[in-house]
Amino acid sequence: MTAVIGMRELVRNSAILEQYDYVKVEDKKTHEKKGIYISQKYADDIEKFMQDKLTKEKQEKLDEIMQFAGAFEVEDRYKGLEGKELMQEVAKAKCGM
Repeated sequence: MTAVIGMRELVRNSAILEQYDYVKVEDKKTHEKKGIYISQKYADDIEKFMQDKLTKEKQEKLDEIMQFAGAFEVEDRYKGLEGKELMQEVAKAKCGM
């Protein structure tokens, strides 16, 4: 069972959350969705679903970045250098040092 309530209703009567499986909260004037509150009996399932979804999104971003890994050959003189040291060596190379 579901319901759509306003923020003011929720603040005045938080016990309403116990009566429904989930409650959509919206701004009654603009009809803008503010969020969804889920019954405690579904909380673990939703939490697992969200964790899986976030993990999948992170993996997709990592896969997108990793497609470029190994695409460039690093010269031996630059291998093992930290960020600042690498910038200094590149600047020296540009100056002809």
